[in-house]
Amino acid sequence: MLELKDALLHYTRPEGGLQKVLDHIDLTIEQGERWAVIGPSGCGKSSLLHLLAGLNTPVSGQVLYQNQPLTKPHGEISVILQEYGLFPWKTVEQNVALPLVLQKKPKAETKQRTMELLKQLQLEEHAKKFPAQLSGGQRQRVAIARALIAQPKVLLMDEPFSALDALTRETMQNIVLELCEQENLTLVMVTHNIEEAIFLGQKIAVFSDNSGKLCHVVDNPHSGQQSYRGTAEFYQHCSQLRSWIGGSHEE
Repeated sequence: MLELKDALLHYTRPEGGLQKVLDHIDLTIEQGERWAVIGPSGCGKSSLLHLLAGLNTPVSGQVLYQNQPLTKPHGEISVILQEYGLFPWKTVEQNVALPLVLQKKPKAETKQRTMELLKQLQLEEHAKKFPAQLSGGQRQRVAIARALIAQPKVLLMDEPFSALDALTRETMQNIVLELCEQENLTLVMVTHNIEEAIFLGQKIAVFSDNSGKLCHVVDNPHSGQQSYRGTAEFYQHCSQLRSWIGGSHEE
């Protein structure tokens, strides 16, 4: 579904010279797969996500979506950034409905789909509230609802739960997992959190340093199973990832 072929990305430093961000990355993401991308700060995780979203293009190499070059945002790919991107002057209902409003969908259809999603994410009673009146977990659910209302096939998330407390974060992980299974969504999530990556990612892409090279892609077939969190295998995977990224992570 999504593919990077020999993707190279670099920026020009203010003082001159080039800063390599992604160094000839090859990656193939199949439909319905859940991927976690992990590594130390500044290693290129968010830049990788921006390529997959069509928000940026590589200096060389290709980004493909369903075997076609991806050079701009695509209607089937939704992105949730770290700060949620909610409009503070719009209500929860208005924020969620916005993609359909921009697409000029009929008002009745927009209302119906919006309220269905709010109900699914347990936000129905907050429909007329503004983002400032919500908790962090509620704002995150609003962002997810807005991303899903356009019925995307791919959901990209950039450290979406980093500002949440541990219990809320775990709840949100379970919500995302359930939505992926219900909608057969392809998920790519950037995270600093090792346990989050191992719980959600069927495959885990690991950057170990700031060289821009992808050093490991790990198969993780037991991801998503609630009982997996407490197993010896789960903690062995945690230890392995921790050693690869040198301790530069969020616990």
